[in-house]
Amino acid sequence: MYEDSLSSKEKEVFEALKNVIDPELGVSLVDLGLIYSVEVDDQNVCHINWTLTTMGCPIIELLQDMIKKAALQVDGVKDCEAKLVYYPQWTPKMMSQVARLTLGIHL
Repeated sequence: MYEDSLSSKEKEVFEALKNVIDPELGVSLVDLGLIYSVEVDDQNVCHINWTLTTMGCPIIELLQDMIKKAALQVDGVKDCEAKLVYYPQWTPKMMSQVARLTLGIHL
């Protein structure tokens, strides 16, 4: 996801999502590369597309709730729709350098 193309409100949401930590991996969803898009519409509803590192993850609902909660903490965001998507398929190459170092992954 390209942070430079986001509006100021979308950047605020993206920054808030950096605080959403995957409880199993101890790394933010942003650094894991799981947040695919953030949009805030004219009604201040936030639309987030996100994915998982693996199919069948047992904490989907927890992650979804954490994403929504983080977005709703941004001033002016009235609602949040977090949509779980499976395309493009996630790969470790989508992780930030910070996530790779934290998890000991060398690509």
